[in-house]
Amino acid sequence: MRLLMFISSLACGGAERVTTNLANHWAARGWEITIVTLASTSTDFYKLHPGIKRVAFELTGDSHTMLARLSRNMRRLKKMRRTLREIQPDVALAMMSNANVILALAARRFPNVCAIGSERTFPPQLPLGAILEALRHKTYGQLAAVVALTQECAHWIGAHTSARRVSVIPNPACWPLPEHVPKKYRSEVCAPERQLLLAVGRLNKEKNFELLVEVFSHLAQKHPDWDLVILGEGPERQVLEAQLKAKGLDKRVFLPGRIGNVGEWYQQADLYVMTSDFEGFPNTLAEALAHGLAAVSFDCDTGPRDIIRHGVDGLLVAPGDAPGLRSALDQIMGDSQLRNRLASRAVDARERFSIEKIANMWEILFDQCMHQNADPGYLADQNHRINDR
Repeated sequence: MRLLMFISSLACGGAERVTTNLANHWAARGWEITIVTLASTSTDFYKLHPGIKRVAFELTGDSHTMLARLSRNMRRLKKMRRTLREIQPDVALAMMSNANVILALAARRFPNVCAIGSERTFPPQLPLGAILEALRHKTYGQLAAVVALTQECAHWIGAHTSARRVSVIPNPACWPLPEHVPKKYRSEVCAPERQLLLAVGRLNKEKNFELLVEVFSHLAQKHPDWDLVILGEGPERQVLEAQLKAKGLDKRVFLPGRIGNVGEWYQQADLYVMTSDFEGFPNTLAEALAHGLAAVSFDCDTGPRDIIRHGVDGLLVAPGDAPGLRSALDQIMGDSQLRNRLASRAVDARERFSIEKIANMWEILFDQCMHQNADPGYLADQNHRINDR
């Protein structure tokens, strides 16, 4: 199988991690994998299998005028067409909305290439603007399929785009996680004998870490043996640091930054928490469960309700409900038996979201779409069979 995967960059992020994990899995099986990015390789964060071919367009950055944006996008389109001609993949898979549109337009000239798009977020939460929304609506019908992470996302794509086929494939949760630099160890951040509440994510507004710190401030005195660590980096760092100083929590809440040994932190933590306003399919939540961590999460759109089995391996709280979050954390932090019971079932995520299981779902879709590409009547025949059942 010759597979081309197209994404904006391989910088630190959820979609980038999923792309890398799947690419490495298939490369280890002998597939010919090419990863194409708009960004330079200098932004790469994740380690790739040595057999993977890497192509970087180096066409990122903001364009300040409509003419400049048009020119940059035309260059992206030309480079993608040239790359498809050179690689001649059996399947070309785009990751995220902008990449989907570029691939759909470029692949029109290559009928032998099976082009598939994938949404990595819940689109209503991150609107693209009028022009890109119109392009998404029109071009998705030119793709053999579009993959959604959840049923809610699949329904949105079906209702708001021209996509002919929409499939639901969640993200894999790799266990154990591969390690890479930079590494930082718990002993460098907080005392190992203390209980650890862990959160992981980019320090952005939508992750709602300010609310998490506020909630923890009300729990800190009742649970004096617990610390909170938030792994990640981002534009909200200064805001969070000022909040910690104002509340006198700088010895109880820690922000170690971006690290490459997250798996080790999952293994050493006692409870995981996620407070996002929205998600696509939160990789960190599935990874935490796979590493045997009970979890508390806002039941935001989308993903948490597909990962946490409420009362089985964690607790779901209504989105933005600070008192509810405080109550749920208080309950589990104060009850080691409950925490252990939830954690014992959390490890089911290793199978539920295993790389082998998720990769197989992709492989079935690739096979079906290549048959569809070779036989234009294939999709109509499959739909007819489904309707006859």
